[in-house]
Amino acid sequence: MDSRRSDREPSSGNTNPENSPEAVKGDALWEQIQKLDLAGVEDERARAIIRLLLNVVEDLRGELKKAQQEIAYLRERLRRPQSGEGKPGDNSSPPQAPRSSEKERSEPKERTKREKLSRIKIDREVKLDVDRATLPADAKDKGYEEKVVQELRIATDNVKFLRKKYYSVSTGKTYLAPLPAGYSGEYGPNVRTLCVMFSHLCHMTEPKIGEWFANMGILISAGQISNFLTEGQEAFHREKEEIAEAGLSSSPWQHIDDTGTRMDGANWHCHVICNPLYTAYFTTERKDRLTVMDVLRNQRERVFRFNDEAMALMRQFGVSERMVDVLRNLLWEQELSETELDSWLDRQMPGLGVTARNHIVEASAIAAYHAEVGHPVVRLLVCDDAKQFKRVTEELGLCWIHDGRHYKNLAPWLVYHRQLLDGFQTKYWDYYKELLAYRQQPSAEEAKRLSSVFDELFSTQTGYAALDDRIAKTKANKGQLLMVLRHPEIPLHNNPAELGARGRVRKRVVSYGPRSEKGAKAWDTFQTLLGTARKLGVNFFHYLSDRISGTCQMASLASIIQQRAKDLQLGASWG
Repeated sequence: MDSRRSDREPSSGNTNPENSPEAVKGDALWEQIQKLDLAGVEDERARAIIRLLLNVVEDLRGELKKAQQEIAYLRERLRRPQSGEGKPGDNSSPPQAPRSSEKERSEPKERTKREKLSRIKIDREVKLDVDRATLPADAKDKGYEEKVVQELRIATDNVKFLRKKYYSVSTGKTYLAPLPAGYSGEYGPNVRTLCVMFSHLCHMTEPKIGEWFANMGILISAGQISNFLTEGQEAFHREKEEIAEAGLSSSPWQHIDDTGTRMDGANWHCHVICNPLYTAYFTTERKDRLTVMDVLRNQRERVFRFNDEAMALMRQFGVSERMVDVLRNLLWEQELSETELDSWLDRQMPGLGVTARNHIVEASAIAAYHAEVGHPVVRLLVCDDAKQFKRVTEELGLCWIHDGRHYKNLAPWLVYHRQLLDGFQTKYWDYYKELLAYRQQPSAEEAKRLSSVFDELFSTQTGYAALDDRIAKTKANKGQLLMVLRHPEIPLHNNPAELGARGRVRKRVVSYGPRSEKGAKAWDTFQTLLGTARKLGVNFFHYLSDRISGTCQMASLASIIQQRAKDLQLGASWG
């Protein structure tokens, strides 16, 4: 059935509205509109009026489609409690159409099969012979033909330790032989390692982890598994902090994104920061500008400073000159803690409004961050255009793929508008590929040319109002979208952070959410270790086992980041 027909609601009665004279007449009219060729209209005024009417039709069509989706969604929500499907607290939005631009961006690549045999570790060698009685008399020995077979053995290794025991009368104490490194309580290091790996690498729930162990002959309670995942992880938490600090120091630019996380039934937020050497996760109650700075400062205690930069930011935020003068005269170039700042504002500005207070706090926090010494200060964020990321760093690089999704969202109904959109998107992604080529061989001349091409491309007027409005918005972000012309080492997209956020989404789909702040901290720590180990090519199981067993012979992930950063020079354009 034609998609337009399916949009109409059937009328009451026995008459099929799709066969009525009005419907047939409407069908003919819509077909004429779809076939309309504006190039064939010679009168300029008539062409402008028709173009305007087409945009009105497109807008009405979009509103109708949106209303129909909302109605279908609400009907489904009303139906669920009656049929028992879904969760009572499920407030998910209507499903959205795919918005991937992978097809437009992809370049054909020659596929080569990766050689596998050399990467397989041989644990043992078994020689096999042929029963000589089955061979003909003239058969000659030609040596051996190799056949490599991969196999895995899973077996219990339950140990009864007989600990030598001594008693001293003089001291009144009993002395026991210590357990080997990594052994404590009723379970060995491999069980504890597998609990963490199953939870974070394999995304298994705690009941499923317990079920797997039971099938392998290990008796372990759900509470014990939970303890292994959250309790006694101070050493890993320290490693996570070291990874974040090393990662933030490894390049002057960082990717950043966030996604939701339910913490004990409440809506919290997971922030992801990363670059080619690491990925770090931070679960917080808020996702405002101050929280973004908390993440970029590796969650150190907040500090605030009033200086020229803070004053300039306050003016940009709309703080009155009178307030700026008061702050300049009393607190100039002093570093304040959050408690000190709150106390001072309460005393000196008791009538300060909430908005003005927030602007003063944000401006002084940004200024303090930029003036910080002894810790890494991020100078450029690669991100989407969410407001909490703006002004936090000196520069901002917007994601081209995120910008391109806005064009995907247009979904025009009229064929004429679809043709205009398709034609512009082809030029859009062709230009994106030119920027990719520039990253490989940057030059001042090419940067100047690409800047001019940007101006020309994003000054296009198509006559399709929604598309023209979107083009104008892209042009307004020229500086952030073309940041790659100044810093060729930064990516054109924010995919690494979005992929990191997707890891948290997969985790919450299986486990819903941590039940405590301690659980959220464990999620952040082990997802940071896992994401960073992947990027560095470190085996996650071996790394966990090395740490949990107490061997600690593997280099720390933070030290590997520091070494790789020297080789990669991720901030070359900053000098």
